[in-house]
Amino acid sequence: MATAELTAHELIAKHRPTLDQALEAIRTRAYWSPHPEHPKAYGENGSLDMAAGKAAFDALLGTRLDLGQPGTDGFVGGEVSPYGIELGVEYPHADIDELLPAMRSGMRAWRDAGAEIRAVVCVEILKRISDRTHEFAHAVMHTSGQAFMMAFQAGGPHAQDRGLEAVAYAYVEQVRTPDTAEWTKPQGKRDPLALNKQFTPVPRGIAMVVGCNTFPTWNGYPGLFASLATGNAVLVKPHPRAVLPLALTVQVARQVLAEAGFDANLVALAAERPGEGIAKTLATRPEIRIIDYTGSTSFGDWLESNARQAQVYTEKAGVNSVLVDSTDDYKGMLSNLAFSLSLYSGQMCTTPQNLLVPRDGIRTDEGPKTYDEVVTDLARAVDGLLGDDARANALLGAIVNPDVKSRLEAAAGLGEVALASREIANPEFPDAVVRTPVIVKLDGAKPDDEAAYMSECFGPVSFAVAVDSASDAVELLRRTVREKGAMTVGAYTTDDEVEGAVQEVCLEEAAQLSLNLTGGVYVNQTAAFSDFHGSGGNPAANSALCDGAFVANRFRVVEVRREA
Repeated sequence: MATAELTAHELIAKHRPTLDQALEAIRTRAYWSPHPEHPKAYGENGSLDMAAGKAAFDALLGTRLDLGQPGTDGFVGGEVSPYGIELGVEYPHADIDELLPAMRSGMRAWRDAGAEIRAVVCVEILKRISDRTHEFAHAVMHTSGQAFMMAFQAGGPHAQDRGLEAVAYAYVEQVRTPDTAEWTKPQGKRDPLALNKQFTPVPRGIAMVVGCNTFPTWNGYPGLFASLATGNAVLVKPHPRAVLPLALTVQVARQVLAEAGFDANLVALAAERPGEGIAKTLATRPEIRIIDYTGSTSFGDWLESNARQAQVYTEKAGVNSVLVDSTDDYKGMLSNLAFSLSLYSGQMCTTPQNLLVPRDGIRTDEGPKTYDEVVTDLARAVDGLLGDDARANALLGAIVNPDVKSRLEAAAGLGEVALASREIANPEFPDAVVRTPVIVKLDGAKPDDEAAYMSECFGPVSFAVAVDSASDAVELLRRTVREKGAMTVGAYTTDDEVEGAVQEVCLEEAAQLSLNLTGGVYVNQTAAFSDFHGSGGNPAANSALCDGAFVANRFRVVEVRREA
């Protein structure tokens, strides 16, 4: 154990107010965030802090990030930015047989510290990450392909919010049971039975976070901090193309743990050699008792079936739908949908894929609109949004990997193209692959078309699916969520019966619903402390970010009874 530089009293005094605000936020579900969204809000001089963050990122390129982990048997790297830059950063490669026992060795002191100390240590980690948000933003940008502002917000403050939210939920669940209780049972004329009872939250073991390529921090922080706050050690296994943001996170966590007097090895990194595929090997190790995973359905299903010794939390893939029945703000609807389809080139698990539109058209404040008119107008709205290349680059970012590009190109052959994808040059990063979305018309009554729209096509691909009526759209929505899952559902309607039917489907099939969004909130965005990301109740994910169920089974309560 390290010598503490941060005392328990100092940490509680510094961070208990933030923890209390987070607890109040998850209770009320009102807006709150301690992490500013605007780049100039950081540092005494925002522009200087922005420059310092970029300089810190640049200084990392071509270096070796030695975390001082036990069992390091070499260094690995090879990340190439979707913007064309070779990062050249090397990370420790671990001998797992040496690293895992070292991670377990510090768990007793971490468990005995109690829920409050663990929580404030986690808040300190998040605070230090927040102080380096500009640096982290560039790391996220150049591993995920997100445009800078999105990488800054989603990879920075929004990710940090999700981490803090997990800490708050973890704290609530752990203190739900008192530390001690005096138990007395009357026995009539005899002396009562009396026991003193002690209740201790105990961790399950070592948790593993399997990181994703597109949102390494946003998707990684909830599981990392939920497990750490409940007393578990955490092994972070990043995606091979997105190591840097999570490696920096591990570096900060190890520093804070050591300064607080705990074993730095409570958090460690498991980077891998090209093609090594260590996630499967680690997932079935007996020491790994919790797994958090974001990624493909196939590997998520494998984890759920094979990692039998672990509690497995997965966010996989789904087919997100938007039902378009009617609207009293046609221009607002088109604008909102155009942004939702374009943001980060559709490379979000919440991006709408299927737009369900009655073939006889819809009612609007501008009069009736046919199916063809709706699709044409939406295509025009996307074109208008992305007509300026500078704005398009800021919204689209870069295509994260060749598979997304291949799906985008193949989609044009699935039906009539209503909006063709076009290539956009990025003057700052000429090697970046930037593409606008494609919209393809499909017929909900044709079996050949069904094969396309009933499968996830991850990336900037959307299908305008013609259906016979709003009621048919509702039933197609139900079948899609039930069979394929959905992270999000959207609907536009001015009809109370249609709205009620859509809501009932989402309640029965456990899908998160957004109704009639026409302003600055979009179906593919969720806010920590208020919105639930996923539900855990349909095939897209077996857990939600973040609720009590996401944290409660990461620890168990052990009771010790003594006669009074």
